[in-house]
Amino acid sequence: MLIEISWLSIILVNMLADPLFTNEFLKRIEIIRSLAHQGINRSKQTEFGQFFTPIETASLMASMFSNSSPEIHLLDPGAGMGILTAAYIGHIIRFSPKTIHVTAYELDSDLLSGLKKTMSECSSYCQQKKINFQSEIKRQDFVESISKSLGSKDSFFPLETPNFNVIIMNPPYRKINSDSKERILLRSIGIETTNLYTAFLWLAIKLLSENGELVAIIPRSFCNGSYYKNFRIDFLKTMSIRRIHIFESRKITFHEDDVLQENIIIHAIKSKSKPDFVTISSSSGPDEEDLQLHQVKYENLVYPQDSDQYIRIVSDQIGQQFEEKMKRFFTTLQDLGLSVSTGRVVDFRAKEYLSFDIDGLETIPLIYPNSFQNGFILWPPQRGKKPVAILSKPGIEQIVIPADVYVLVRRFSAKEEKKRVSAVVYDPNQVKADRIGIENHINYFHKTYGGLSIDLAKGLALYLNSTFFDQYFRQLSGHTQVNATDLRNVRYPTSQQLSSLGKRIGEVFPDQETIDIIVGEELNLTTKTSESDISDPIQVKKRIGEALSILQELNVPRLQQNERSALSLLALVHLKPDNPWSKAEISRLGITEMMDFFRDYYGKNYAPNTRETVRRQTIHQFMELGLVLANLDDPKRPINSPKTKYQIEESALELLQTFGTKEWETKLFVYLKSTPSLASLQVRERAMNLIPVTLPNGQEINLSAGGQNDLIKKIIEEFCPRYTPGGNVIYVGDAGNKLTENERKYFEQLGISIDPHGKMPDVVVDFQSKKWLVLIEAVTSHGPIDNQRHNELKELFRSSNRGLVFVTAFETRKAMNRFLKDIAWETEVWVAEAPSHVIHFNGERFLGPYEE
Repeated sequence: MLIEISWLSIILVNMLADPLFTNEFLKRIEIIRSLAHQGINRSKQTEFGQFFTPIETASLMASMFSNSSPEIHLLDPGAGMGILTAAYIGHIIRFSPKTIHVTAYELDSDLLSGLKKTMSECSSYCQQKKINFQSEIKRQDFVESISKSLGSKDSFFPLETPNFNVIIMNPPYRKINSDSKERILLRSIGIETTNLYTAFLWLAIKLLSENGELVAIIPRSFCNGSYYKNFRIDFLKTMSIRRIHIFESRKITFHEDDVLQENIIIHAIKSKSKPDFVTISSSSGPDEEDLQLHQVKYENLVYPQDSDQYIRIVSDQIGQQFEEKMKRFFTTLQDLGLSVSTGRVVDFRAKEYLSFDIDGLETIPLIYPNSFQNGFILWPPQRGKKPVAILSKPGIEQIVIPADVYVLVRRFSAKEEKKRVSAVVYDPNQVKADRIGIENHINYFHKTYGGLSIDLAKGLALYLNSTFFDQYFRQLSGHTQVNATDLRNVRYPTSQQLSSLGKRIGEVFPDQETIDIIVGEELNLTTKTSESDISDPIQVKKRIGEALSILQELNVPRLQQNERSALSLLALVHLKPDNPWSKAEISRLGITEMMDFFRDYYGKNYAPNTRETVRRQTIHQFMELGLVLANLDDPKRPINSPKTKYQIEESALELLQTFGTKEWETKLFVYLKSTPSLASLQVRERAMNLIPVTLPNGQEINLSAGGQNDLIKKIIEEFCPRYTPGGNVIYVGDAGNKLTENERKYFEQLGISIDPHGKMPDVVVDFQSKKWLVLIEAVTSHGPIDNQRHNELKELFRSSNRGLVFVTAFETRKAMNRFLKDIAWETEVWVAEAPSHVIHFNGERFLGPYEE
């Protein structure tokens, strides 16, 4: 009980500091939700496909509803603890409806107590406001109940169903098998779908009255691809989309439940009449502090002529320009005489045919993504843990294809990766074989009866690898896969244009900047599509990226290493996308003028109410760093005046003017050493008790107190002596510390050139006797080495001449249990409370490198 009270008091303190919770009603609801969430049965959560909505996200969803009806009949299917209903009431009650009737479905008995408490709080709150409130909690399976209520599609007298004019929902996310009870029930009323979230949404729409409103937070995956085509077509025929909200990060929306699915919030009205424009909003998180707004024509959201009815989510003006430029292309794959297929080799099903040995006379090359190198296929790969060949014996006819010229594309990629689409050319002149096998994680372009011409293949790979195509594809696809269906759906340059692109490629593909220049020139992408165009959208992306890189090099606090701060820096030096950094200049601007600059030159339209965020979360810190000065044009003007003007500090301007030149590194070193305000801020940030740490070689170092450094100390002093005896600890991450010159030189001796913007692991050990590089992540507030992080680390250390070993470290077993489902295979786990044990995740060796 004492623990619960202490924990509850922490919640209250945090909420009182948050402007969202000025409403006492929402404070009480959040306490109910938070307490209940602590006791969630995680296995049941997985079984039911539950992901619980934080109060901030719920409030954002509720704010999207209009306020027109005096009598509200609200449906909350899969209500959980009722947080969505409560957030809606907190929003709508200020518009004084006469009656609110809530129907909440929840099957999980563990949540019913919290749901009842929430409904009771809603009733009391409405009573205070003299609003008639009624609620009905149905402990029923929503799919089963509504499917039976709607009756069989063959029934002459289907059962009557209630009508709701408001639906707010966070449906469960779980695949449903074709022979499951849910699937059979849905099939009986003419619904065929593969996931619970679309089933819930489809049924809910059938219960919504004409002109009723729906707000739902759902995975973005339904917007494209073949799996959800039938649902998408029915949804778009029945509903009229008014707003879509996207989040910059996949990890924020359901931060308590570690959900990595990309989600969107969608607001739609049940009407066949479509609006002229739809609002696309975006933010880094649900609090709307950095909310951006963009209006798109409905015909650009869903192309009228698109038989697949893809929903294209374009979140800003620059994205709109990518969309408009893509409309210049009319050529389909069919027009090119090409098809795209998925690799036929599913390795776990074809084990008897696969070989790690390439010395045999009758082996066929097997291509995995680890053979992608410099735009071509390198076979056999230099490193790898996968089979490299297929044995030539009866039964392989279905999994091999003739060796010819193909373009291969990785199937799996995530939103956060630098490139969603990665393509290479398979040239049979470089790999001598009559037949090849392509693994299932690869899609490949081919002609119906053979391969492509080499110039066409090179040109196609160049086009697919361009920033232009990558940015367009991100708007089209919210999957973690580059599906063959999506590749068929996009448009391409003509055969002549692709061949012309290919003729500019030699034996190795150029770097990304050169690729973009070639594609831009050959396809005429740098010219404006309309007078409203801002600039070359690729140049816009590049310039924002450079500004972000500068902020990282200046060691600004992490909370200011974001797009908003990068745009602020560009505005303060009046640097347009087409101008080099040498043209940076002093520009005196107020916050509103800065935001106008974001919109006019970089296509980023922040909502007016984000002015305070720019001032408090960017400019304030820039002034502390000494990067920005205020009111030099009028020193008597008070800093809180709406007329306050900000400008870049002169020595900072001189530094920025050298970015991208040979002078940059030298000037940066001098600036960092000679800027007192920058140094003092860094000292203040690090002015805390230090943790003494003894390295295995006896050397003592100090780490900043707090965060994950207590665990890092245990890694160095307990894990390393046990499992890497004699190894050199060559890197230790500490909050705010950059890679030192000595550390950089050591890595270079190992053949590793570290990307200064790559996220380093917390501890790196050179285990010389084994020729291993042990990469260790300490998990406290952030997650383990999951598949995405595994790939990031492999990319960061790809040039290493050591074998790579991946270790995730936890303080306790309890902490580990939370992340078990995310930990990548072929990695190790160490728990500090049981230091003499290491847990091995699959594979044929224990605590060793796994090479592709």
